[in-house]
Amino acid sequence: MYVGIDIGGTKTLVAALDEHGVITDQSKFPTSQDYDEFLATLRTTVQSFPEQDFRAGGIGLPATVLDREHGRGVRFANLSWKNVPIQHDVALITKCPIVIENDAKMAGLSEAMLLKDDYKRVLYITVSTGIGIAFVNELQIDDNIGDGGGSLLLLEHRGKRVPWESFASGRAIVERYGKRAADITDSETWTTICRDLAEGIVELIALTEPEVIVIGGSVGTYFDRYGAILDKELLRYHLPLFTHPKLLGAKRAETAVIYGCYDLAKRNFA
Repeated sequence: MYVGIDIGGTKTLVAALDEHGVITDQSKFPTSQDYDEFLATLRTTVQSFPEQDFRAGGIGLPATVLDREHGRGVRFANLSWKNVPIQHDVALITKCPIVIENDAKMAGLSEAMLLKDDYKRVLYITVSTGIGIAFVNELQIDDNIGDGGGSLLLLEHRGKRVPWESFASGRAIVERYGKRAADITDSETWTTICRDLAEGIVELIALTEPEVIVIGGSVGTYFDRYGAILDKELLRYHLPLFTHPKLLGAKRAETAVIYGCYDLAKRNFA
């Protein structure tokens, strides 16, 4: 058995997976801003699973700064935790070796695994409360790209240089329109949203030269409503040195991080 832990700013999803990557049990709980309280709830959750003989596990963290060498989450986007030894602490709870990684990168690896027969260079962008970024080349996560996500990508917007996610994230959409992505159906609104998304995506295309771009997260769930619009907006930028990448919606909207945890844990501790 393997264990995957997807820690979000508001909720945490824990899942047990068998040798073939099939989820056998899962449970969700609110993510406490108090790290010790979080660990106590995680322990109770793991102990509630019928099977706990884990070979290995992985954690997807909403961390903007990770100390991968020492297994620590140094700074977080939507949590007050600071410099927590989460790899060690969770290994004690699950009684198995643990690998940690930025949550967007875990999700990106999961999506890249699904596309491995068709694409080698995969850019994954998760658009939820914030914006997460991952680049996976030949199934290897690029640690140099994406930890800070859309909070560190500064772009010119309305005469000021501001973080990309400040005007293009799910939170920004709600603040501007008073609606979540789930409630937006008109093409005019989606065109404006896609123009904001395209500003950051075109910068990432220039940086990573992907063959395919996968859009995930809560906004990515509704890719069928705006995918063609976003593709058209990207074409407006005319990047003659680069092949226009394929644009896809994520196949695992809710569980991509969990499957990425499984994939990375199995790779590291098989």
